[in-house]
Amino acid sequence: MATTNDLKNGTTLKLDGGELWNVVEFQHVKPGKGGAFVRTKLKNVTSGKVVDKTFNAGAKVEVANVDRREMQYLYTDGESYIFMDTDTYDQIPVDTKVVGKNADYLLESAMVTVAMNEGVPLYVELPAAVEVEITQTDPGVQGDRSTGGSKPATIETGAVIQVPLFITTGERVKVDTRNGDYLGRVN
Repeated sequence: MATTNDLKNGTTLKLDGGELWNVVEFQHVKPGKGGAFVRTKLKNVTSGKVVDKTFNAGAKVEVANVDRREMQYLYTDGESYIFMDTDTYDQIPVDTKVVGKNADYLLESAMVTVAMNEGVPLYVELPAAVEVEITQTDPGVQGDRSTGGSKPATIETGAVIQVPLFITTGERVKVDTRNGDYLGRVN
């Protein structure tokens, strides 16, 4: 058990009957009148829901033990994604719901961070950007525009992103894994 004075960004708390919440931000507040308190913004680990919660300063909170490990993505078998711990060579299945939208940018043999609590995978964290190949995109026709346009392109994982008109099929591009934005060509 820890107190609210020990909170840091990224700390995982176990609240409301065992639900896991990450501390996104926190602020210690000492008003002129009354007791001090801690204002936090918490994100649910499983659902992604963000809530504001206030604790009395010094209140006891249960900190969850979250094990974050670098793992290599191997393959998918339909209902789960298989990751391998590169230290122990253990293969761990992770449910498709846990991987979620990250599957759009998950390439075979990619190194990712898998967070686990008591042996249960909580979430998969990708690098901030990945390099992917454009497998299909229509040729861009530059019309009379004052600014550059964009067009849809399918990448090697099957996801569709928006790219500038000059990008062609077969090129490698860098994509932001958080929002799917095109970041640039890869030489």
